[in-house]
Amino acid sequence: MWPDATNTQELLDQAKAGNADAIEQLLAKHREPIRRMIDLRLDPAIVQRLDASDVVQEVLIEASRRLKDYLKAPTMPFHLWLRHIAKDHVIDAHRRHHQAQKRGVNREQPIHRPAWSERSSLDLAGQLLDQDLTPASAAIQQEMQNRLRDAIAQLDEDDREVILMRHYEMLANQEVASSLGLTEAAASMRYLRAVRKLRDLLTPPS
Repeated sequence: MWPDATNTQELLDQAKAGNADAIEQLLAKHREPIRRMIDLRLDPAIVQRLDASDVVQEVLIEASRRLKDYLKAPTMPFHLWLRHIAKDHVIDAHRRHHQAQKRGVNREQPIHRPAWSERSSLDLAGQLLDQDLTPASAAIQQEMQNRLRDAIAQLDEDDREVILMRHYEMLANQEVASSLGLTEAAASMRYLRAVRKLRDLLTPPS
């Protein structure tokens, strides 16, 4: 999901040297991954009022404004730094829209974003349901995706977040730990706990 780390570092080095084109390329390469990250997390109740592209634009503007400070002392990889900015903007967007539209917002609606309709959904569902997806019909695959979305929506925020990070953003455990302020061992345990809960939701007792 995220741009190649080597190329990103080259652009960061050029940006630090004052290359304005490198800054533009750097942000352009991360636009779509940031959009997908935001799209996965926007509450379905407000997507009719707020387009993910508007949030992306706000994130990139802030990143451009703060980039010089980041380059002076990068405390984490660039894409994780961008994620932090994006997460703050998503939280702010939810706060603004829920406060302004309390009666028209239903937090119980299931998560359903375009970013969910991808192979990662099927791969994860296949792992949890112990099914061979290769011969599955389109209808069966869609049903599995729907079940997975519904199950993930039932997880608490911490568990849902680690599933999204690992399986939809394809972040490594080390990156998840850094983003969440956890040790790698703690991040791994949180992920395993979330997977167990998700499997229980997908495979109710017979």
